[in-house]
Amino acid sequence: MTTPQLSTTRIPGAARREGRPGVALTVIAACQLMVVLDATIVNIALPHMQTDLEMTTTDLSWVISAYTLAFGGLLLLGGRAGDILGRRRVFLTGILIFTLASLLGGFAQEPWQLLIARALQGVGGAIASPTSLALITTTFAEGPERNRAFGVFAAVSAGGGAIGLLAGGMLTEWLDWRWVLFVNVPIGLLIAFLTPLYINESERHPGRFDIAGALTSTGGMASLVYGFIRASQDGWRDALTIGSFAAAVLLLAAFVLIESRAPDPIIPLRMFADRIRTGTYVVMLSLAAAMFGMFFFIVQFVQNVLGFSPIQSGLGFLPVTVAIITAAGLSQRLLPRFGPKPFMVAGSALTGIGLAWLTFIEPDSSYLSGVLGPMLLFGFGMGLNFVTLTLTAVSGVAPQEAGAASGLLNASQQVGGSLGLSILVTVFGTAGRNETEKQVPDFMAHADQAQAALFRQTGRLPDPWGDVVLTRGIATAFIAAVAMAGVAVVTALLVIRVRRSDLEALNGVAAEAGPAA
Repeated sequence: MTTPQLSTTRIPGAARREGRPGVALTVIAACQLMVVLDATIVNIALPHMQTDLEMTTTDLSWVISAYTLAFGGLLLLGGRAGDILGRRRVFLTGILIFTLASLLGGFAQEPWQLLIARALQGVGGAIASPTSLALITTTFAEGPERNRAFGVFAAVSAGGGAIGLLAGGMLTEWLDWRWVLFVNVPIGLLIAFLTPLYINESERHPGRFDIAGALTSTGGMASLVYGFIRASQDGWRDALTIGSFAAAVLLLAAFVLIESRAPDPIIPLRMFADRIRTGTYVVMLSLAAAMFGMFFFIVQFVQNVLGFSPIQSGLGFLPVTVAIITAAGLSQRLLPRFGPKPFMVAGSALTGIGLAWLTFIEPDSSYLSGVLGPMLLFGFGMGLNFVTLTLTAVSGVAPQEAGAASGLLNASQQVGGSLGLSILVTVFGTAGRNETEKQVPDFMAHADQAQAALFRQTGRLPDPWGDVVLTRGIATAFIAAVAMAGVAVVTALLVIRVRRSDLEALNGVAAEAGPAA
């Protein structure tokens, strides 16, 4: 006679410690925090990276663009991978790639090593970030439980920017700039350890990977960005500049052709058939282009000209975050009543006014007189748009395409930021060279032999002449940023319409959406 044995067989892919949704949400939110935080924590450390690795300002922009191009270019492919291969598996893979890249970046001794690590971080973020959002839908039941989980996720996304600014300042000032990358390592390893314990694997869905689409889109945008940055250093007639633009045209044309024929395209072109949704993507692309430039250049100004420490810089940017969160909450409450158009127009206009104010910045401008006011206007304008753009992008989309619609909006933000920053850096570089030529006679009249010899070697003017060159270059770059915000205003005025069906849909979904940044 045999004694029956209790079955200990575990369902394949089940979490080892089920029934703890709070811990699962913490793990998912921690991943999102790490990815969002990385976008701002590095900004504060940029001047120190530049000094330590002897990078020019134009080269420095690649520290941002290498990450955002890889992230934005592969974001939709990352979400697709989760559907096909299993979201927990893909989530874990993205976390490990991001963690390894952070470790490599922290040990970088040459600029190219740092840029490769940043691009690899972008790959890991593109895999983990869309999957983390999708994991909420498979971990939490539809209804109040899932709504609360999405609320936590949105709060982390909104607050991550502020945390990154402060953390970046403290780590850079108290330790070293390398710790803005090293800090991801213990967090990533902890997330990787907890994931199989508390998060269930999702069901796999059949499908194909649009590898060709992902490679041609990312390669095309990278070539376009490189072309602009190369032009800022070597001119528009440089062979590599021309070659980069030609490669961009060919790759992006191939991308459109591939997407039109692919059975499972990374970007379904039918998503652009809706006029309002297309306008939404254009507004996001334009505003992101201006936003990335604002953070990049103001960090340079407050640290290199005003002499702010990294911690002071982080605290100096907190009003922007407060303005964004305040405006996002306001638009969330009023959006169902008025529809998206008023918020897109007003938000884009306020953003443009803030940027226009920054064009008057001078070497003797203070934080209160030259920086705080424009940043508050800019932040409030961006806050009016964040929730508005997100909800408008997914309004009226079939459930099976909601992920593609929201993912395309996120990709527009990342790619638009990279492209916009490269254009602004090109304008900055040209204006900086012109201003340097104006300042050289006065510098040579006052410089000693050692200063003159160093200038001939490096081509860089010391302060106070260097401050004038940097500030004039920044002010000129913001003129181009105003034009980008102007594109958003015109698009919102002429393309976006308020439809009754959209208002009805917004009345149903706006209450469940949290502010995102």
